[in-house]
Amino acid sequence: MRPLRNPAIRDGLAWLLAAWMRFCFATIRWTREGEAEVEPVWAKGGGVIPVFWHSRLALSPAAWPLDRATPAKGLISLSPDGQFIARAMGRMGFPAVRGSSANKDKAQAAKGGSQALRDGLRQLKVGGLAVTPDGPRGPANVMGEGVPLMAKLSGAPVVFLGLSCRPAIRLGSWDRALVPLPFGRGAIVYETATYPEGAEPTEVADAWAKRLTAVEARADAITGLERI
Repeated sequence: MRPLRNPAIRDGLAWLLAAWMRFCFATIRWTREGEAEVEPVWAKGGGVIPVFWHSRLALSPAAWPLDRATPAKGLISLSPDGQFIARAMGRMGFPAVRGSSANKDKAQAAKGGSQALRDGLRQLKVGGLAVTPDGPRGPANVMGEGVPLMAKLSGAPVVFLGLSCRPAIRLGSWDRALVPLPFGRGAIVYETATYPEGAEPTEVADAWAKRLTAVEARADAITGLERI
């Protein structure tokens, strides 16, 4: 049996991960760029869509200060791995909206994706919805139409988050996920966008993917992390 299918093991590991992230975030020396651009979005409140690539998920809570940023939930898959991540992120102050289109059963995938869209739009009426547009199974750094569609239907602004730290551990997962280590250097780069009127979600997804990759590359340049 996979360990994450055992609720007791899953909850214990989620507690350990959250504790580790808090420790790392407190000891990392952070550089932030573009914060003045996102501050008005936080001050206004209401719907906002923070996005970052799946490989930087473990760094994402550091980019969203709970004392002044718009309260946000995270869109997390329905898989056992997703349940583990949801519990860890919940302990960091980011409850989950559960849903994913990555499912072997196409009918269930459509149902899960539609429900996630409905729940996401409901959340965007009151606060933030954090999304990894290439998750939960990739391909890495490829954005589908989900984020542009939510931005179009909700009218909520999008905040691109470039996240990096060094030293860090790269996992052997499909996205080569980054796990922070303490006492290093970290970088968070913010950039905002709104859905362009009259554009098609597919073309917006391509353009936004390039912008998201660019802010991540800038964060890596700040920390000196080698890009792969």
